[in-house]
Amino acid sequence: MSTLIVPSRYCGPPRSGNGGWTAGELAAHVEHGCPTDRADAWPPVRVRLRQPPPLDVTMTVTDVQGTTTLLHDGAVVAEAVPSVDELLPVAPVGQDAAHAAEATYAGAAQHPFPTCFACGPEREEGDGLRIFPGEVDPVEGRRRVAATWTPHPSLSEDWHVYGQAGRHVALPVTWAALDCVGGWAEDLLGRPMVLGQMTARVDALPEVGETHVVVGEHRGSEGRKTFTASTLYAPGGAVVALAEHVWVAVDPERFG
Repeated sequence: MSTLIVPSRYCGPPRSGNGGWTAGELAAHVEHGCPTDRADAWPPVRVRLRQPPPLDVTMTVTDVQGTTTLLHDGAVVAEAVPSVDELLPVAPVGQDAAHAAEATYAGAAQHPFPTCFACGPEREEGDGLRIFPGEVDPVEGRRRVAATWTPHPSLSEDWHVYGQAGRHVALPVTWAALDCVGGWAEDLLGRPMVLGQMTARVDALPEVGETHVVVGEHRGSEGRKTFTASTLYAPGGAVVALAEHVWVAVDPERFG
């Protein structure tokens, strides 16, 4: 048994945690045995969010029969399990095209949660991630969005990578970078949503100061649910991490 706190810096809606950051922090507690010989890589984990993660409170993390559970006052906040799903990457977008797309970011002037750690326009440089995805060319009829992201030094965490010291962002920040770009592949203004489930694989931790490209793709809708995917690319075009999401349509005033 261990504990987990979502600091208010990592909010999504104003009163609850960013879904990607919270999911990534819980994913770090999942026991895989010895899945990889790389110090900076994590195999797929699926996290299901059962209720909005509270901010700045101590929650309990337990592991029972392979399910890692986040609890607050005895209620289940989220559950995480190793995943065997094959995650399919979103087709890459060039850095110039991704940067140009940011000018069309739908959340710039109007946003359901403008202080969101990942995509909130009211977050200052060095505080939030400020990932502002705009629409790019679709692939096979699927709507796509893209943005650039250069991790700020305030996000750095010292990791020993291949025997060399490096400055990379932490695992939950990597998950957060994969989060909202998926949501913006849907019409988040016309259909406000929160993250219900996220499955992610991290092949490497993003390096501070390097300009990455993050791409999101709409993959379907069913009732209140929307299905999306996202991929984070390194400057040279290698996949850094990828994710698939299930979003649930909500009334944003309930989370404001």
